[in-house]
Amino acid sequence: MNNHKERINTYSQVTDEIRGLSDLCLENLSISPELYSKYEVKRGLRDINGKGVLTGLTDISKIQSYIVEDNDMIPCEGKLYYQGIDVEDIVDGFMKEGRFGYEETVYLLLFGTLPDEEELAKIKRIISNYRMSLPTDFVRDIILKAPSKDMMNTLQRCILTLYAYDEKADDTSIPNVLRQCLQLISVVPLLSVYGYQAYSHYHDGNSLVIHNPQPDLSTAENLLYLLRPDSKYSELEARILDLALVLHAEHGGGNNSTFTTHVVTSSGTDTYSSMAASLGSLKGPKHGGANIKVTKMFMDMKENVKDWSDEEEIKSYLKKLLHKEAFDRAGLIYGMGHAVYSISDPRAKVLRSFVEKLSVEKGMTEEYQLYTNVEKLAPQVIAEERRIYKGVSANVDFYSGFVYQMLGLPAELYTPLFAVARMAGWSAHRIEELINQGKIIRPAYKAVRNNREYLPMEQR
Repeated sequence: MNNHKERINTYSQVTDEIRGLSDLCLENLSISPELYSKYEVKRGLRDINGKGVLTGLTDISKIQSYIVEDNDMIPCEGKLYYQGIDVEDIVDGFMKEGRFGYEETVYLLLFGTLPDEEELAKIKRIISNYRMSLPTDFVRDIILKAPSKDMMNTLQRCILTLYAYDEKADDTSIPNVLRQCLQLISVVPLLSVYGYQAYSHYHDGNSLVIHNPQPDLSTAENLLYLLRPDSKYSELEARILDLALVLHAEHGGGNNSTFTTHVVTSSGTDTYSSMAASLGSLKGPKHGGANIKVTKMFMDMKENVKDWSDEEEIKSYLKKLLHKEAFDRAGLIYGMGHAVYSISDPRAKVLRSFVEKLSVEKGMTEEYQLYTNVEKLAPQVIAEERRIYKGVSANVDFYSGFVYQMLGLPAELYTPLFAVARMAGWSAHRIEELINQGKIIRPAYKAVRNNREYLPMEQR
């Protein structure tokens, strides 16, 4: 008992000491903001207008947010192209022809061309076979024995553990990396859901439900089948989840997690380490975790805005957000604005067109109307309250969280679903980096501390 008390006292003392040391970090590691301007540092690798610093070339996807006329950059409606094909046309194509689109999107991103019927059947068969190939007892030994409250950390741990099951884990030849990528694209949906089921059981006391994937179902269908205790879902639910996966599958080489893929791959490391690093990036609330913030912001809004159709009341709440007087007091309207897009985010535009249908099926049309009101009013409020260098519009996170909420998906799975989709893009970029091998990616940092003399202990 005395030893236990001593350990508590020691821990408390160490905590106090660390708090003091953290003050030392703040004092000695803070860099004056003026120096970034003095040395023309492009913070975030972007200039003041949001244009990214060119660090590489890619065939995989293109983002268009402006056109150039007479050397002037003119903002335009946002466009996203996968391997040169407008993502809106891709969605329109598989929707009209009654197919699920994620699997053919995987094929397009990895191989640079749309699959014909035989090629699509082949990629579906490969994904289905790999989906059934998790190592024996992996779920029991790796997921259920050490459940985590964060599913992104669960995914990282699982992917790094899969390295140990791969006899050719360090082989970076293209055929082997393609095999590894397709396996991960196939099993990450399972790992995400199983990780959540373990968390729900051990942390929340819910029943533990582990379903086996079904070989004839699409990725979106399997996600709903695995997650729900009764495995039931509607056609519209599966179609919209599939659409969300397609829209999140890829977004250029410059987003934080995909750039991480290029950086880590350029070092020559294995596929599992590269994907785990990208997952770590995506976990951040400034990247993949944004849709959770949007959902929570709207929960707070619904509690504090009495009339969801009153535009003035909504604008008043939005101003409070910007003035750090509402929600998390961060001064942000989550889901509005994007590092690249200005007039519109094409992913949000596509998703919005299906959100209304789902809101009708789920009896949530009033909530949908609130979202559309905020989408209309937020840019006005931001323009009035802030100095902005480009337009502000709703991004994909604005509606994706609402979609997941209507689907009854737990918030713990919002960011993992982003990862499930983006495995396709990361895989394509990893392979592209390996095929076009260049130097290890190593940008420059300027040291701004003056040199000092080493002091002997008695003089410190």
